[in-house]
Amino acid sequence: MEKILIAGATGQTGKRIIEILNSSQNFNPVAMIRKEEQKQIFDDMGVESVLADLEGEVKHAFEGVDKVIFAAGSGGSTGPEKTTAIDEEGAIKMIDAAKANNIKKFVMLSSMGTDNPEDGGDLEHYLRAKKKADDHLRESGVPFTIVQPGSLSDELGRARVKVAEKLGEYGEIARDDVAFLMVMSLADPLTKNMSFEALEGETPVKQALIELSGIG
Repeated sequence: MEKILIAGATGQTGKRIIEILNSSQNFNPVAMIRKEEQKQIFDDMGVESVLADLEGEVKHAFEGVDKVIFAAGSGGSTGPEKTTAIDEEGAIKMIDAAKANNIKKFVMLSSMGTDNPEDGGDLEHYLRAKKKADDHLRESGVPFTIVQPGSLSDELGRARVKVAEKLGEYGEIARDDVAFLMVMSLADPLTKNMSFEALEGETPVKQALIELSGIG
């Protein structure tokens, strides 16, 4: 079983990712947490955790890790300094540590709009920070998948999506389905070294990723 380090494990999408991985036959999740008191949450789930802070030191968190999911984020609502610290500098720090540790795959939770952050209105700074991290990952040499969802909703996921490198439209997608897309993207050779946008749709997640990857 592959050991998967999840940054942002205590976030809304991160928790869903942990739950999916924890019920998998192929992956063992490791929750990256900032505070000691968060450890109990994952202990109760029987999930390993490691204390590391995106604004501090992270290298030790990679011991024994095979792949990484980066689901941390400020959401663009915590002010520009925190956005830069988490979404840009924190992500870049994780990517560099992944490269140093020969991580097999890095799955990044990004956002629609990162290709044209100047069109993002109030989210421009957030989208610019995400773009810098995404570009750093693309250029790092670490095998990657970058998932660029539309607006995240807390609706119950349907495990049916619409994905493409460019969808040419905006919309919503449930966090459940984003979590499922990210976990499925861990599997090789699915979506290797690819970025794709995702919205709610009618195609089952696995089929959508197989078709996108051109391996069907």
